[in-house]
Amino acid sequence: MNKQRKPLLSHDWLQTLLASLLCILGGLIIGFIVLLIIEPSGAWEAIINILKNFFRYPSQKLQLKYLGQTLTRTAPLLMCSLSVLFAYKVGMFNIGAAGQYVAGACAALYFALAFKMPWWVCMLAAMAAGALLGAFSGALKTYCNVNVVISGIMLNWIALYLTNLILATVKNPTSPYTMAVRNINPKALLPQMGLNTLFGNEKTVTIAIPLAVIMAIVVWIVLNKTKFGYELKATGYNYHAAKYSGMKENRNIILTMMISGALAGMGAALLYLTGIEEWETTISSVPGMGFNGIAVAFLGGLSPLGSILSAYFIQHITLGGGNVDLSVYCAQISSLISSLIIFLCAFVAFFKLAIQNRLRAKEDALRTAAVPSADPAPDPDPQPDPDPVPIADDDPQKGGDAE
Repeated sequence: MNKQRKPLLSHDWLQTLLASLLCILGGLIIGFIVLLIIEPSGAWEAIINILKNFFRYPSQKLQLKYLGQTLTRTAPLLMCSLSVLFAYKVGMFNIGAAGQYVAGACAALYFALAFKMPWWVCMLAAMAAGALLGAFSGALKTYCNVNVVISGIMLNWIALYLTNLILATVKNPTSPYTMAVRNINPKALLPQMGLNTLFGNEKTVTIAIPLAVIMAIVVWIVLNKTKFGYELKATGYNYHAAKYSGMKENRNIILTMMISGALAGMGAALLYLTGIEEWETTISSVPGMGFNGIAVAFLGGLSPLGSILSAYFIQHITLGGGNVDLSVYCAQISSLISSLIIFLCAFVAFFKLAIQNRLRAKEDALRTAAVPSADPAPDPDPQPDPDPVPIADDDPQKGGDAE
């Protein structure tokens, strides 16, 4: 008997993909409506320019150059999303990824500018700084029962102001920005390994891009294919069950936050060690890269591999926002569209449930149609009933025969 194949739409990965696409479409439609309200005549051109980003340039050389810049900024965003989803898979919401990203930026730039260290030492320092901040949040959860959301938010601001103080010692004397790594310590820049030639000789295109993709694959393998990942997820699903089964639940929580923080710290290194920008020591708000990682993680269906695509898309439309007519619309319109998509990501589970209910109803209808009717089918060749045997009635009161 042939085994019935499952419908393609019943696969969880496809349901997640369709739900994410619905979120993106909904965000674009609402963003377009906002553009129509501001100025109807240029709304269509504005939304197209946001989606085009670098494709709007007529020269292929310029397209490749700005594609390289988009990918360079995608790498740290992907790392922040990996930080968020790694902790979330283990049952913790690491909103402190933004602070861990800041700590990584502080360590990477200070080791590069003050100690003149090579790029790989700066990257390890950034990962260690992010891991330390994550471990502190995990320890507060384990030993003091402090929610990681609360500790994460507080540590975000502590990390920001400490970073401003530390990096003020290596800033440019004539501006609030740190000194350019390219001028002070070129060996701290990430290697290009010929990748820049693929993108119009763009200097900022480095191994940061393949490193971020490799880390996404590593995170997927660790979470889904290893005993270590299983223990971490088991601890997140049920802390007490993990404890009674012999797992080291306290160690797992702290270790999870350490790994999550290291990923965010590495993301900062992948940005600032490319030389694409410097740190502003007078900044008074936590950079949005860590918070945007939350959106990317959920838009990607909390999948490390799905986050690769969602990170690129969010960064693509974010940079595309600078292509609108700034005399009519503000460049932050792309941030509005991103925030709308983020908001709609809360309904991913709802969209998946709707798809599953539709599939279930279809399966029930097919199953009902396959069940035979309860009434038996008529006999095509009925046989006549045999002659009944007469039964003598011996009751004299009913007029039986007299002897």
